[in-house]
Amino acid sequence: MLRTVWRSVRWGVAGLVVAAGVWLFLREVTSAASPHSVPFQYWYGNWRAVLVVTGIFILFLLGFVQPRRRPEWRSAGLTTAFFVSLFTEMFGIPLTIYLVASIAQVPPEMFGLDESHLWALTLDRSGLLPLHVGVHVVMLVSIAFIAAGVSLLAIGWATVYRGRDTLVTWGIYRCLRHPQYLGLIFIVVGFNIQWPTIPTVMMAPVLVAMYVRLARREDEELATVFGEEFLRYATRTRAFVPWGRPSVPLGVRERALLRQVAQEQAPAAGGPVTEAVTDV
Repeated sequence: MLRTVWRSVRWGVAGLVVAAGVWLFLREVTSAASPHSVPFQYWYGNWRAVLVVTGIFILFLLGFVQPRRRPEWRSAGLTTAFFVSLFTEMFGIPLTIYLVASIAQVPPEMFGLDESHLWALTLDRSGLLPLHVGVHVVMLVSIAFIAAGVSLLAIGWATVYRGRDTLVTWGIYRCLRHPQYLGLIFIVVGFNIQWPTIPTVMMAPVLVAMYVRLARREDEELATVFGEEFLRYATRTRAFVPWGRPSVPLGVRERALLRQVAQEQAPAAGGPVTEAVTDV
C-alpha cells in the first residue's frame, strides 16, 4: 500500500513539473511579442514560492533517483543544496544580484524579473538582443533542457522499474546506458541558463562530475553482477550520448572478466555461482 502511494506521489510530482514546464513554454511563446517585467520589490521576498518549488523538486529528485548508498546520498544532498540555493535567490533573497549590482555600481532595484535573467541582460548589454527578446530565448532554451531532463529521469526510472532484477537493455536503454544521470545534468544546465547564480554556477561542474562518477560506479556494479552480458551491452551502447563509438572503462572490463571466470570455475568446483555487488 505504501509503495503504491509513493509511486503515485512520484508520478504526480513528475506530472506537476512537466505541466509547469509546458505552461511556461506556452506563456513564453504567446507573449514573445510584448516586453514585460515585474519590479524588484514585487518579485523577491516570496518565501512561499521558495518553499513550494523547492519542496516539489526535492520530492521529484528523491522519488526518481532513490539514493541508497553513501555516494548516492552525497550526490542527492548536493543536488538538494543546488535547488535550495537556486530557488532562494530566484524568489527570496537575490544575493548574486546584490553582488552584481555592487560591482556594476547600480542600485539592486533596477533588477526586476526580466533583468534578473542575467544571460538575457548580458545579451541586451552586448547589443545582440533586446532584453525582452533575450528573456524569451533564455526561457525557451532552459525549459527545453529542464523538460528533457525530467522526461529522461521519469522514463528511465519507469523502464528500470519494469525490468527490475534483470539487465535492462530495451526502451531508452537501447540508446543510452545512463539516461537518468543525463537527465539530472540537463536539469542542472537548464536552470543555470534560466537563472544563473554564483553558488549554482560553482556547484554545476561538481554535480556533473559526481553524476559521471556514479554512472561509472554503476557500470562496474552491473559488470560484477552480469559479467559478459553487460560487457556486450556496454560495447554497443554509449553512456550519455546516443552517437559515436561506445567506450568501456578498464575497470568495467576487469569486473566482467572476473565474473566470467567465476562462472566457469563454479561448475568445476561443484558449487553455485554467487552474485555480489561490491560497494567501491
